[in-house]
Amino acid sequence: MNRAGNPTISDVAARAGVSVPTVSRVLTGAARVSPAKRELVEAAIADLGYRPSAAARALVSRKPQTIAIIAGNTSRYGYAETIRGIEIAARAEGYTVMITVVESADEDEVDRAIAATLTQPLAGVAVLKFDPPGVAALAKIPPHLPVVALSGVRDPATPQAVLDEAAAADELTRHLLDLGHTTVHHVRVPPSRKVDGRTTGWRRALRRAGAPVPAAVDATWDPRSGVAIGRALAADPAVTAVFCGNDEIAMGVMRGITEAGLRIPDDVSVAGFDDNPLAELWSPPLTTVEQDFAGLGGRGFQLLLNAVDGTDDRRYSSERPRLVLRASTAAPKPRA
Repeated sequence: MNRAGNPTISDVAARAGVSVPTVSRVLTGAARVSPAKRELVEAAIADLGYRPSAAARALVSRKPQTIAIIAGNTSRYGYAETIRGIEIAARAEGYTVMITVVESADEDEVDRAIAATLTQPLAGVAVLKFDPPGVAALAKIPPHLPVVALSGVRDPATPQAVLDEAAAADELTRHLLDLGHTTVHHVRVPPSRKVDGRTTGWRRALRRAGAPVPAAVDATWDPRSGVAIGRALAADPAVTAVFCGNDEIAMGVMRGITEAGLRIPDDVSVAGFDDNPLAELWSPPLTTVEQDFAGLGGRGFQLLLNAVDGTDDRRYSSERPRLVLRASTAAPKPRA
């Protein structure tokens, strides 16, 4: 057996008392093998717990063993964790992963990225549909390829793994209202389409409560864009609670508010979304919504694998993120 302790095809051949080519023929079905030798090989595989490599699986199935991930970004927390989840699940099943970044929703850019991806024989494609480039790329996937989308908003047209952002944002907004805030202002990150689930849940909760619905304020993906927004919000005495589209923007907003001379949460409560690892280390620790991005990637891969193998016709998997209460939110107090 090899040094790593994992049985190899040579180990199987030695245990069965046959040649390596004989084992290969049993695995691939490429040529006839006598029933007696086949039984010896199959018994050796079972005894050793032999698991064919990705290459061997490709020979057996005559199917590609590569999964493509298409994403608009690979460095932001949610994107990186989702990709990690796909990779872990894919490796466990003997698949390799290739990653293509689509830098914009420009049609020529998307076409180039898709063409580069399709130069490889693929078992299927996972598209991170968190932004306009992801939405545009999803529309360009050839219909013969199994595909799954991963996002925060459901699209019934495509097999999809979802984090129910709207429900989580609704819960977070209701929490702030229940603390006694008259309304909740919203700083949103760039949506994948016209409105994302976080903004939808925020607005739904305010309307259900009969609370005023302020105009959403648009940030960029750069956390520094939140600093100027925080200063502007601090200048409005009516602002007592702010829900930000992600934790990094929330940190920028908190910086702007404190630079304006206000205290968090005494003067303004601030909440984020995603539960970035830095959220609990921030000062004060950030109330947020924990999104299991790695789990999203794993669920998405399972849907894709089902489609590739034809073992399951499920097309949808949803999970509700968890509200995490920390020290950045509290009941409103009159400003000094």
